[in-house]
Amino acid sequence: MRDIHEAFTRLKQDYPQVHETQEELGRYIHEEAGLLPEPTRLLAKVAASAAAGHQRALETHLAKAREAGVSEGDLMHALLLLIPTCGFPSFMEAYSTYLGTRWPAAGRA
Repeated sequence: MRDIHEAFTRLKQDYPQVHETQEELGRYIHEEAGLLPEPTRLLAKVAASAAAGHQRALETHLAKAREAGVSEGDLMHALLLLIPTCGFPSFMEAYSTYLGTRWPAAGRA
């Protein structure tokens, strides 16, 4: 997946060992530390990023989930689940991010 945030590209250039160590830990946790199937892991990352209010992480995990074939319906369900636990404002913040990643800015009215 291409970098979608310039700061992340800079981190990789300026601190390659930090990036490589972080990537290895993430790979291990994602692929080897448990039994959840990939689509479920990706949806968990979308929900966790949204619940924590980390917009850049949410943008990244939405893109990764879409790239892996997770449906828009499943992504929206993961975000809607924020409402009873995190509240409507948290959902709306995540939904705004979802809308921004779903359609290119030039295509929005």
